[in-house]
Amino acid sequence: MARIAGVDLPREKQIHIGLTYIYGIGRPLAAQILKKAGVTAQTRVKDLREDEVVKLREIIEREKVEGDLRKEVSMNIKRLVDIGTYRGLRHRKGLPVRGQRTKTNARTRKGPKGMGKARKTPMRTA
Repeated sequence: MARIAGVDLPREKQIHIGLTYIYGIGRPLAAQILKKAGVTAQTRVKDLREDEVVKLREIIEREKVEGDLRKEVSMNIKRLVDIGTYRGLRHRKGLPVRGQRTKTNARTRKGPKGMGKARKTPMRTA
């Protein structure tokens, strides 16, 4: 099992897909990394030679991935919240940040929909 940047890559996947399991590496960056390392994209993770794994590790160390990237993203959001920008306020309230409509949809950010007010039972007069 190849372990790169603190992530165990799935053994049965092709390496260009396996690299995307690392936070901060998508398909385009994975292709660039493989080209630099001289590894074919169709190679399975389990078929990688040790020298190829070492070469991939060295290239990925130069990129900002996993913990460092997560920390940077959270610090950027914290900065927006602290200075009180519109985007920061949306983050604080847990609403969509990038201009999406909220009259309908936005359930992921707003949470589950309530069922409305419970009906009051009418008072009986004897």
